[in-house]
Parts: sequence; C-alpha cells; structure tokens
Amino acid sequence: MKKRFLHRNDWTRIIKRDYSLEQINHKDFNGFIALIKMNEVKEPLITEYLIKKLCIVDNNYLWLQQLPLNENFAITSMFNENGEIIQWYIDITYENGVENGEPYMLDLFLDIVVLRTGEIIEKDKDELEEALHNNWITKSQYDFAYRVFYQVLKQIHEGTFKYFDLSLKHRDYLLGKIHE
Repeated sequence: MKKRFLHRNDWTRIIKRDYSLEQINHKDFNGFIALIKMNEVKEPLITEYLIKKLCIVDNNYLWLQQLPLNENFAITSMFNENGEIIQWYIDITYENGVENGEPYMLDLFLDIVVLRTGEIIEKDKDELEEALHNNWITKSQYDFAYRVFYQVLKQIHEGTFKYFDLSLKHRDYLLGKIHE
C-alpha cells in the first residue's frame, strides 16, 4: 500500500502553489479537507478516459481533497482555471489517519473516477490484482477494497454519495482561507 499525505509536497510538477488544510468535525463531514491551488506548473497533466483527453493539472487549477476519517476512501475534486469541475477521483483506502499532524491515506490501489458528464470509470483493478499477487496486500485487504469499492459505486448510482455536493462548499471555504 502507498501512504499518501494530503499536502503532496513530493509532487515536483507544481512549481508554485497555495495550500490550505482544515479539520472539520460536523454532522455532514468528519475529517480533513485540503486545497491545492496550482499557481504555476512545469507542464500540464493530461489523462485519457473513454477516448477523451482531459487536462487535470495546469496553471490556476485547484484540487480539493476530502479525507473523511470515518470512511475508507478519499475524494479529490479537480477544478479547472474557471472553477468548473473536471472530475471527482475516489481512492479506496485501507486507512485514513494523521501522522505527526499531517493527514494521510493508505491507498488500496482501486479507484473510481466520475466525470462531470456523470460517466463513471472503474480504475486500477489490475493494480489491485498485482498487489495481491505480489503480496503487497493480503487477501483480506483485497476483499475489503472491493467491498468498499462496490458500496461507493452503489451510493454514486443511487445519488446518495454526499461528498460531490460537499466538494463545492469545501472548495469555497478553503479558497476563502487562502485569500485571507
């Protein structure tokens, strides 16, 4: 499993950025939210889904990360320079926690991408298989990843995955903190 911190300080693609982190303990959300405003990047990051190319990193793009402490996933909402959602990227996690004051996730390889058009992409099943095959994860962790994966997919299909709606609220809140 990969341990990833919300600050993403190891990401060398970003030359200049603003970062804001906040812990929230509310009935709608208990965990951490972090906003990375990419003021300047070395080069754009283009990804391809369903024969469509999407730019997910460029100058003045925003990534909002939501790390609910009571769940086994993390959501990254990606916004273009006009503040429009590009996609939601959901990492299935084994654990969401805090180490030395910094929030982190233990990534279980399996991911879900939801495009602004509503299209859903199931990602990295091959990486999860490889992780099991190489004993990077146990069979129990493998099964757990799929249980969480299908629970999240069910909520998305039913329209009950509340984190999409919260992403705009959380983004606007942290943008206000950056501009203070």
